[in-house]
Amino acid sequence: MSTHPTDATAELPELPHPPARNAGPEQRSLEQQGFDQQGSEPQSSEKKDAGKKGGGRDRYFDLLRAIALFRVVFYHLMGWAWLPVVFPSMGVMFALAGNLMARSLAKRPALGVVRGRLRRLLPPLWLLGAVGVTGMLVAGWSPDDEGHPGWWWLHLAYWILPLSDPPYGEGLPGAHGLISDGWAVDLGVPLWYIRAYLWFVLLSPLLLRALRRLPWPTILTPVALSAALEFGALSVPGWRLEAQLSDFGAFGACWLLGMAHQEGVLRRLPRYVVPSLAPAVAGIGLWYTLTHDLREGHDLDDMPFAQSLWSFAAVLLLLHISPSWSEWPGRLRRWDRLITLLNSRAVTIYLWHNVCIGVVEALWDRLWGISWLETNGTWVLESPWPQLPAVWLLTAACVVCFGWVEDLAARRRPRLWPDGRVGAGTHRS
Repeated sequence: MSTHPTDATAELPELPHPPARNAGPEQRSLEQQGFDQQGSEPQSSEKKDAGKKGGGRDRYFDLLRAIALFRVVFYHLMGWAWLPVVFPSMGVMFALAGNLMARSLAKRPALGVVRGRLRRLLPPLWLLGAVGVTGMLVAGWSPDDEGHPGWWWLHLAYWILPLSDPPYGEGLPGAHGLISDGWAVDLGVPLWYIRAYLWFVLLSPLLLRALRRLPWPTILTPVALSAALEFGALSVPGWRLEAQLSDFGAFGACWLLGMAHQEGVLRRLPRYVVPSLAPAVAGIGLWYTLTHDLREGHDLDDMPFAQSLWSFAAVLLLLHISPSWSEWPGRLRRWDRLITLLNSRAVTIYLWHNVCIGVVEALWDRLWGISWLETNGTWVLESPWPQLPAVWLLTAACVVCFGWVEDLAARRRPRLWPDGRVGAGTHRS
């Protein structure tokens, strides 16, 4: 399982909407929900008609986020290097969040939008920190571990406002048979996404202004930054600043493409441009990836420049295709409750799934003590496939135990299992 700081979550743990249209009060209330999620429940017939005219939920974007989140969990368990190539989850998630951010900024003052996003983003992180940091301290983590006790105390503030990566205890022992060693790394490493998301939110008013003035130079600036960092044209002192710029270069164009989709920039392109341009950019990104030793443990997440090209191309195509479903197509209706749940608890799933994987792996190791399995079922013990249902079962338990904080952060009534069922405490019309 990869633990590089640019590994996905989540891919977590927000999903945008169709091109720029006016939204009514009903839609504004939906936008108050979640980490860029809106309410996941179907609308009444009147609101469906209103949504078609005035910008209701886009189920296509809901589907993309659900796929992205599932792929993040699947990747962190399997560790297959080609998975981020098949579906670049993080680029997709940043694009969808950028789309929703532009939608909100078009209707409300920038300060209120940013404050609302932070209010919904931070409480789930605080809950994770309350559990995780307490566990690390109990396991022996202390200021001396970083060699600079004073800085250690200061860096703990990143668990409150993650302007940089929060610290975590590397090499802490696990609980034998319950959670594996290195559990703190599993908990802390995916938080790069929260940090990057926070900065994108803070910069969004400026990015939107630049996008409206100079659309394509603004969109391509992060890719140019990534190239400058990759080829040594720009050197950055300090790993924290370098990490910020590297992630902005890798995913900034995706965030801006999401904003551009909402602003109608992509619709103004001739229809043949995206199908002609995106495969060429993707081809360059794939060539660069393959020539830089793509393998398990070293993939797109370790190649920011290749990530920027591949994710840019994939997001551009996905947004170009965007059918803007106000209702599910017939074959997808059976998945409505699952997709609704994944969207409603995207942050919780992203923040906790890596720890769940560590717990399942530790419990799986105990099965080697069963002699019959060791003799006749080695494939069960060595394969990650049988672990996948257990990982999702444990993640579902985290949704029940910790997901309610997303509702409180969004100023909604807490719900244990918000899958859109009538009578389940969801906001059906």
